[in-house]
Amino acid sequence: MQSIFYDRARDVNHALELARQPGAKYIGGGTNLLDLYKSGIEKPVRLIDVSRLALADIDELPGGGLRIGAMASNTAAANHPLVRQRYRLLSEALLNGASAQLRNMATIGGNLLQRTRCYYFTDPTFPHCNKRDPGSGCDAIDGHNRIHAILGASPHCIATNPSDMSVALVALDAVIHLQGSDGARQVPVAEFHRLPEDRPQDDTVIRPGELITAVELPPTPFSRHAHYLKVRDRASYAFALVSVAVAVDVDGDTIRDLRIVLGGVAHKPWRALGAEQRLRGQSLGALTDDVLGKVGADAVAGAQPHAHNAFKVELAQRAVARALRIATGGQATGSQATGEMGGMA
Repeated sequence: MQSIFYDRARDVNHALELARQPGAKYIGGGTNLLDLYKSGIEKPVRLIDVSRLALADIDELPGGGLRIGAMASNTAAANHPLVRQRYRLLSEALLNGASAQLRNMATIGGNLLQRTRCYYFTDPTFPHCNKRDPGSGCDAIDGHNRIHAILGASPHCIATNPSDMSVALVALDAVIHLQGSDGARQVPVAEFHRLPEDRPQDDTVIRPGELITAVELPPTPFSRHAHYLKVRDRASYAFALVSVAVAVDVDGDTIRDLRIVLGGVAHKPWRALGAEQRLRGQSLGALTDDVLGKVGADAVAGAQPHAHNAFKVELAQRAVARALRIATGGQATGSQATGEMGGMA
């Protein structure tokens, strides 16, 4: 039996002080950490409860932006009137994640830090996992890799990031507020999660002892034409095989700017810069099946599928096309139809 200590932080400074102790881990909703602790993946010596810190408010910012406290629940954020009105994409992504019970417990900060659901990572009976035991190898590469990455992977890890929320936040140019012993700093969500490279054990750029205090959403032109599409094995309580966050700024009939971000395909939310570039300046009337097919191909350029997940390449292309149709008010037709897309998985 391993001893474990529990401390309840009084405020942010107290939490940072407690976090200096060896083996300390912050715990908010606990929906991911406790599962990993019970499996022996995470082995904290001291749990620092930050769930009661005054970090759950959702406040409007001067100029029209929004600040969401890190301890706000996923349910509270998804259903907040200003989120639903101005950042519908975020609300859709949050409501597509997990179950209602888990959304009630899970926090915004914890969602950003949740770890991969790769079964070779979450099950310690598999001996080779560089994320769990650096240098041991990656059983997923030659194993059953149906749910794994097709973009941005490395010879050391092909796991994917499981967060729906993070995909939407990248599309919305959100910024994470962090507080550490060296002071406060801000990191764009797009730069927060890492690709595995040769350090797959490091999911994010967060520093030891740092605490996420809030997520800031800037004023956005993407509130009207946006959609989050999640393709999964069952209609609820399942992680994405492929997801797409699309946000489009339209000036009359012209696409002035847009964001296309994929989930379920990489170690981090994958922004499809080439696909975005193809559509900037184009008219909505030009979104034919042929053009959308090319946009989808741009989105997965450089994909390197493995033995069991090659279907994700075409699935992602179709998902991008369909999400763009929905976001811009069109209808998915022909090869972009829901039934055919879902049947590929």
